Amino acid sequence: MSEAYREAKPSAIVELQGVGKTYFRDKEPIVVLEDISLDIPEGSFDALMGPSGSGKSTLLNLIAGLDRPTRGTARVAGQELTRMSDSELARFRSQTMGFIFQAYNLMPVLTAAENVELPLLLTKLSGSERRKRAQTALRVVGLEERTGHYPRQLSGGQEQRVAIARAIVNDPKIIVADEPTGDLDRKSADEILSLLERLNKEFKKTILMVTHDPAAAERATVTHRLDKGSLS
Repeated sequence: MSEAYREAKPSAIVELQGVGKTYFRDKEPIVVLEDISLDIPEGSFDALMGPSGSGKSTLLNLIAGLDRPTRGTARVAGQELTRMSDSELARFRSQTMGFIFQAYNLMPVLTAAENVELPLLLTKLSGSERRKRAQTALRVVGLEERTGHYPRQLSGGQEQRVAIARAIVNDPKIIVADEPTGDLDRKSADEILSLLERLNKEFKKTILMVTHDPAAAERATVTHRLDKGSLS
């Protein structure tokens, strides 16, 4: 099924060539990623699996423009990330990427709607337009009745839905999700995965998800396996 899908979606939105990442502890090099080449078609839902310490989150951060490769090239949504300045990368992230993490990272003193609105504060949108977009995003994730609730008044699954609404409020081309169901029970996790599937199929969002959960990976169209910094 994955081959047929890739043939139907030939345009790659993520193109990595020979990407490597090395950190230094004191003067000792620690190779986290080694010679990663990967194409992800636009509109795909890809899962990235591997043992702890295999480099999954580092690879996700490189694709999202949160970190820079030590070597190789990373072209994402038509932009060569390795040639961009910090300010250009920040603009790229705000316009192109939506972020979902295991920790919901919601502001406890803000309502659901206000949390969703946060990424729009850096735009030139009016207050009324920001509120309208936040309401729309919350409606997409099924929380239109909870817009005035604070995080403490929501379940874990609902908090993650608010986080997803915040991730899609700027209409990103790509959603990167790092263990999005890691803190949830099975029922809530399945609901979040169904929502991600809907965002992929109905709203045509490209999704790259890091997960340890085989049940989550099964929802993806393609699964990549990373081990000791290399794709297998």
